[in-house]
Amino acid sequence: MIRFLLRAAAWLAAGLAVLAALGWGWYQSFDLDNAPKANPHASAASLPYLKNAVGERRGRILVVVSSAARGGPNNRKAGYELTELARAYYVFQANGYEVDIASPAGGKPQERIDLDDMGDTDYAFLNDTAAQAKVRRSMKLADADPALYSAVYFVGGKGAMFDFPGNADITRLVRAIGARGVVAAVCHGPAALADVFLADGTPLLAGRRVTGFSNEEELFMDEEARANFGFLLQDRAVANGARFVAGPKFIDNTVADGRLVTGQNSWSTWSTAEGVIAALGHVPVPREPSAEEQSVRVLAAYYSGGFAAARAAQERVAQFDKMLVLMHAVVAAMEWRLADAFQLQRLANR
Repeated sequence: MIRFLLRAAAWLAAGLAVLAALGWGWYQSFDLDNAPKANPHASAASLPYLKNAVGERRGRILVVVSSAARGGPNNRKAGYELTELARAYYVFQANGYEVDIASPAGGKPQERIDLDDMGDTDYAFLNDTAAQAKVRRSMKLADADPALYSAVYFVGGKGAMFDFPGNADITRLVRAIGARGVVAAVCHGPAALADVFLADGTPLLAGRRVTGFSNEEELFMDEEARANFGFLLQDRAVANGARFVAGPKFIDNTVADGRLVTGQNSWSTWSTAEGVIAALGHVPVPREPSAEEQSVRVLAAYYSGGFAAARAAQERVAQFDKMLVLMHAVVAAMEWRLADAFQLQRLANR
């Protein structure tokens, strides 16, 4: 019996070694170590996009971030998403709008940085002295004068779920700016629009096409999200009478309903910000899409048309973010969508 067990253990060890070798070979085949990486020393002056900025000053846009560093029954880390602020900030600037940054409490709000998501634009924002001064001394929402702004844009991040809903100053700003300008939000940012009522008592979102971080995305990230936040964003929007438009998980999805512009998740930041510019009546300044954006478009083609459509879209892009596509393959595997996991890793390994 002992010999049998030892023999079995040896075969098992050999099998695991073979699997490990195959797994390492599979990983190496993606050549991720040689993938282009973001420049931590990037500056606003080094961004080609900003060299195309319009010369005229068209107005001001108020960007609102959360002041909630923590929240929920377990006092979890919250804050706002840096990428959702940085990318929109430069879109607004390039298109002729000065940007002011505000938060419910004022002062330095808590940012959330995921290094895997950082691009040159995000690092440039961190290295931008003027932009960082605005963040450190964010205006208190109570002091914001809506008459100064053509649009208001609410940045996402978990903190938005705690100090945006029911905020009287947000209601004041949204009512005033929304009456003549543009109201926009991305990811968890649309929590600001939940329970905002117009002067006649009608919910702002009633009958409007909107999106935001979907139930599917939220519950994938946190099965206890309902308890941790107290509500889900999609549910609250629907309860306010919204026609919620949810796209596939973690794919760019921006919805414009007149002068109301909302984006589903962080990957929707660029299109949401440019949607604000379009809603203000301008053609957004041309911009070379990032590798992340190109990959999101390939993924969108996969989810709408299958592998052949995605491969065709892939052949048309100049840049490609393999890690993002692999992330979707991992998500598919976690959900036991094994066919999708296989096809997505094939896309990543071009």
